[in-house]
Amino acid sequence: MGDFNLGTEEDYRIPDGGVHRPGPDELYYATAAIVVEIVSPDDETQDKLPFYAAHDVDEVLIVDPQKRSVSWLGRSGPSGRCDGEYQPIERSGLIDVGSDQLASRIHWA
Repeated sequence: MGDFNLGTEEDYRIPDGGVHRPGPDELYYATAAIVVEIVSPDDETQDKLPFYAAHDVDEVLIVDPQKRSVSWLGRSGPSGRCDGEYQPIERSGLIDVGSDQLASRIHWA
């Protein structure tokens, strides 16, 4: 977990954190299992979602310190098939944690 470059040297984003699939450390990662975005003033998280979907990121975790909330977004539809767009999910399909559970564990400043 930590910040990293997602994409290529010519076109990349830097999420606030992420969970990678097994493999070697790289300067630019083609994809990630989960990216973490922490909402800040003038935030562009929503603008990054199509980029993350195009790079096959399975889930996006959005942490909003102002609202003290955590949101999970996943790319699978009701059938479990990837539909390419992110939809709200209550629990991660990759790690055993849900939005409410994670929000209750954060020590909000």
